[in-house]
Amino acid sequence: MRPSARTWRCDPAPAEVRGFHTAQPDYSPTRLAEFPPLAAELAIGRVFVKDESCRLGLPAFKALGASWAVHRTLAERAASGQEPGPVTLVTATDGNHGRAVARMARLLGQHAHVFVPHGVHPQAVAAIVAEQAKVTEVSGPYDDAVRLAAEAAAAPDAVLVQDTAWSGYEQIPAWIVEGYSTLCAEIDEQLAAQGVVEGPDLVAIPVGVGSLAQAVVTHYRSRPSRRAPALLSVEPEAAACVLESLTLGEPVSVTTADTTMAGLNCGTPSSIAWPYLHGGLDAAVAIPDADSARAAGDLAALGVSSGPCGAAALAGLRMVLTGVGGDERRAALGLDATSTVVLLSTEGAAANPHSTAGH
Repeated sequence: MRPSARTWRCDPAPAEVRGFHTAQPDYSPTRLAEFPPLAAELAIGRVFVKDESCRLGLPAFKALGASWAVHRTLAERAASGQEPGPVTLVTATDGNHGRAVARMARLLGQHAHVFVPHGVHPQAVAAIVAEQAKVTEVSGPYDDAVRLAAEAAAAPDAVLVQDTAWSGYEQIPAWIVEGYSTLCAEIDEQLAAQGVVEGPDLVAIPVGVGSLAQAVVTHYRSRPSRRAPALLSVEPEAAACVLESLTLGEPVSVTTADTTMAGLNCGTPSSIAWPYLHGGLDAAVAIPDADSARAAGDLAALGVSSGPCGAAALAGLRMVLTGVGGDERRAALGLDATSTVVLLSTEGAAANPHSTAGH
C-alpha cells in the first residue's frame, strides 16, 4: 500500500493516438459492462469490467499498442529516407503482443519474426503462425526470448517492436504505451454515459512488464482537475517482478515459474514503466493461479469472456478487500459502499488456451 501515489503527477499521452485508432476500419470501443453481483460481493457501490476480448479483430488489448507503434515506426523510417521495401518486425511474446505485431505486419505488407518462450500454449503459437509470421520457440523464459529477439533485430531491414524497454531501447516501447491510452479514454466516455462523471475510485490492472499499467498511471495522474483514483497492480505469484520492485524501492528481476497467467509471466519491469509504477501505483498484489481461474469462471458466468490474465484484476481486488487486514486495506484505498471500481479484463478466454478456465 502506497498512500502518496494519488498526488504523483506526469504529462498526458499524445491526443493524436485516439484519432489514429478511430480511423482504423475495424475500430470500435470495447464494452464497459456493469455487474451489480460483483459490487454486492465486494461491498462496493458499482463495479465495471472493461472487456478486451475483441479489440481491433484480436482477442486482447495488445493490438492498441502494436498498431500505433508499428505505424510510428514505419512513418519514422519513411521520413528518414530509408529504403521503402518491406522490413521484418521482430518481437518476443507470451502470446497476444506477438500476434498483434504479426497482424499489423501482414496488413501492412511487412514481415514478422516472433520469439516465444517456454510454456506458451501451442494454440497461441499457431495463432501467430496464422498471421504469416515466422515463429522461433525458445527453451527458456520470457526474458530469454526478449534477448534473442533483440539480437535477431540487429539484422538489416529488421526492427524490434518490443513492449518492454531497457537502457538504449525506449522509443518504440514508449509508442506502445501511448497506444494503450485509447483504452483509458474510452473508459472516461463510457463511465460518463453511466453517470460517473468524475471517473472511477479504483482501477485494477493486470501487470506483466508494466506497460499497460504505465499507460493507466499516465492517464489518471496527468489530470489534476479530476478525481485521482487508486490504482492497483495485479501479478501472478510466479512472476511478481513489480510487487518485488515496489517492495524494495528499485527495479529488480525475479526468477519466474510456470503460471496459467502466461501473458503476465515476466521477470523484469520495463525501464520506462518503472518511474510511473513507482510514482503512481497505490497498491500491488500477487495472486495464485487458482484465484485467477476462479475469477475467469465467475466472469464467464456473467457473460464476460476472460482468460486468467484478464480475470487477474478481479482476483487481485478480491484478495485485497477480503481476508485478514481487508478492512484496513479498503480504508487505505478510500473505498466504501458508494465507490466505483473498474476492472481491466485484458484478454478473452480464446486468447490464451492454457488453463482449464477457458484460457
